[in-house]
Amino acid sequence: MKSSDIERLAEGLPSTDRMPVLFVGHGSPMNAIEENACSLRWRTLAQELPRPRAILCVSAHWETRGARVTAMDAPPTIHDFGGFPGELFAAEYPAPGSPWLAEETRTTVRSRPVGMDNEWGLDHGCWSVLKQMYPAADVPVVQLSLDRTQAADFHFALGRELAPLRDKGVLILGSGNLVHNLGRITFRGDRPGDFNAPFGLDWALEANALFKKLIEEERYEELIAYRGLGSAVQLAVPTPDHYLPMLYAVALRRAGEPLAWFNDVPLAGSLTMTSLRIG
Repeated sequence: MKSSDIERLAEGLPSTDRMPVLFVGHGSPMNAIEENACSLRWRTLAQELPRPRAILCVSAHWETRGARVTAMDAPPTIHDFGGFPGELFAAEYPAPGSPWLAEETRTTVRSRPVGMDNEWGLDHGCWSVLKQMYPAADVPVVQLSLDRTQAADFHFALGRELAPLRDKGVLILGSGNLVHNLGRITFRGDRPGDFNAPFGLDWALEANALFKKLIEEERYEELIAYRGLGSAVQLAVPTPDHYLPMLYAVALRRAGEPLAWFNDVPLAGSLTMTSLRIG
């Protein structure tokens, strides 16, 4: 079924309650095809959520100059990684796009222009998670890029502007990792090479716990100014790409809105899968 057909059906549905918001630690691309504790939790999570009219994903793996949104009917599956088995490169996620949501996103954001993109598609930060959550690939998906020229406060403010989409049946998904330092990956000696063996270096655990505390207490100014939070955080966030999608998610939390953690585990020493649901 084409995205336009799905959207026409959705037009006849009653208005939905406010949709939840997710930030998902996506970890290794292999989670798209593996059965492990984290990927299984993604599956059960989708069953607990209201069915979305469409999904807007902010992924760590699409950075552009200026904000852009995918606007095609059939976004391609992007295999933006290397060194993995052929089975992963053969995997596809043929979810339809949503020109409706692309236009809604463009018009909802009023602080600056959002470009319409017909070249990108769905990168692994997006489809590796959704392949587990919605394996039938029957929910339209749009990606919003990270403007690499802007600081953290810009991304938080842009996240806030997306709030009206929650009342239009849109599930907003930030996909990254709270702690993401691939240069410090460490495997425990008793399970060498086992990426999914839960293990966190001291600084990774310290930073992850601090991020959770600041999120729970709605201390957003400190999350935005994360570079001043100490050496553990500097190691946890050597580049902003995997951290910024979290700011989009927490920016959408209304004061006192329920928050729940899931997949709260460290992997390979310097990565955390810690994820949250808002609403």
